[in-house]
Amino acid sequence: MNVTTTQCCIVGGGPAGMMLGLLLARIGVRVTVLEKHADFLRDFRGDTVHPSTLEVLDQLGLIPRFEQLPTHRSHTLAIQFANGMHDIGDFRGIGRFPYIALVPQWDFLEMLAKEARRYPNFELRMSTEARALRMHEGRASGVDAVGPAGPLQVDADLVVACDGRNSRLRAETGLPLTVEGAPMDVLWFRMSKRDTDPKETYGIAGRGQLTVMIDRGDYWQAALVVPKGQGASLQRSPIEALRARVAEAAPVLRDRLHELETWKHVGLLEVRVDRLGRWHRPGILLIGDAAHAMSPIGGVGINLAIQDAVATANLLGPTLARGEAIEEDLLARVQARRAWPTRATQRVQLAIQRRIIAPALQEPGPPPTLPPWLARVLATRAVRAIAPLVFGYGFRREVLSPALLKSVRKEAGDGPAAHAAR
Repeated sequence: MNVTTTQCCIVGGGPAGMMLGLLLARIGVRVTVLEKHADFLRDFRGDTVHPSTLEVLDQLGLIPRFEQLPTHRSHTLAIQFANGMHDIGDFRGIGRFPYIALVPQWDFLEMLAKEARRYPNFELRMSTEARALRMHEGRASGVDAVGPAGPLQVDADLVVACDGRNSRLRAETGLPLTVEGAPMDVLWFRMSKRDTDPKETYGIAGRGQLTVMIDRGDYWQAALVVPKGQGASLQRSPIEALRARVAEAAPVLRDRLHELETWKHVGLLEVRVDRLGRWHRPGILLIGDAAHAMSPIGGVGINLAIQDAVATANLLGPTLARGEAIEEDLLARVQARRAWPTRATQRVQLAIQRRIIAPALQEPGPPPTLPPWLARVLATRAVRAIAPLVFGYGFRREVLSPALLKSVRKEAGDGPAAHAAR
């Protein structure tokens, strides 16, 4: 068995894992990230990058590189009712980044990986899956993994599990999970755009199903929201069944449904909302989806994961950089900082699920008409600012600590190698 030693072993190369790996590497911590896939190229992953994340990228000096990616900006969010399109969120005039940036997640992760690889104390092992925690005297001391060269033993001072909503390491810890549930599943697919299509990201209100149209510049990333369990049931039917549902839910797409050739072009997200009551055990911390699976409402998942990573780097990074042990009370401080904004965001999502989505998915009939009084309320600037503030910026914004900011500024003078040597 191959053996490697590191200070921090991060399991999972998603947004939380890659951002945390980059931030720790910048202050000289030896970091090993394990990603079970051979690349980041998996479609229909969360790719709504909110202002809270853009602010972190700005602090890191990565906005110029981010803007070189195939991004599309959405300044407003709207819903189409039977009586027309109505804005429900307007980012314009709010903060330095008054928009949501839509970017393929694989491009975003590749950007973070490329930046992190500049540091000799950073290691990314692709096609390497963590199979079990290594324990020593009741404390996590690393992981057993399998990679291209066979079994791998990773010894680490700290393990951070970022391995998603189906986290293998979370199951091993035995930490209790509170499951809130969700009334819907989501079928994702791509559709080409026409010059006559709407020019914004929007939803289409319906009865029995909802549709979300995410403007990706030259195509739509579309989502058909259906009652819980119907997604898997539909997948057992011929693709024509999905075409019929889409034609009914989103008439604007009727002239291009032939593009849905097979079910291979469709992704199923079985929506879950859950959270851990405790995010840590001695030697291991769980963040991102491993600690709290979010509903797709508001597209907050990737952004909350990155906020978790920033808080983790702020609180644990200096101790790791000094080579000192990470005690469990320090891990508890990460949870104390991030648990409240997680719960608050989930409460908003759950309220929307119960009061808006669940009734809409259960009631048959024609698409609803927005009452005139509600249209007038939505037209006010204050109301249209609520969604950008709640979902775009979140209940608690994380910024780089002075130690991390110092490493960013210092880099221009002495380069990444000097940070690794400190």
